[in-house]
Amino acid sequence: MAQPFLENLQVLAHQYLKGRANIECKHFFSGAALYAHGRICISLTPVGLAFKLPDNLSAELIESGVASPLRYFAKSPVKKGYALFSDFDRLDADSLKTYFRKATTPST
Repeated sequence: MAQPFLENLQVLAHQYLKGRANIECKHFFSGAALYAHGRICISLTPVGLAFKLPDNLSAELIESGVASPLRYFAKSPVKKGYALFSDFDRLDADSLKTYFRKATTPST
């Protein structure tokens, strides 16, 4: 079941992160995760596409209704700093590129 998510995330990563080093896609629960510099920063699962973003950007996207908080399971806690896009096909290419880049840039 997870294989299509892994393949889709690999395609998205190739499209939006051309030339970026230190990234790897792996199976993750019932989906896939992208690791950058050894840390998980993007996931694609049955609930949607989630990005680990700077806290202020994540909060802004959630508060505006553009994104939702991320929970991997119904009763699990919200993953801090993640913005979930359930219907990410509606995002424009510029937004996707921005989120992919921000999520894979090491935080200081």
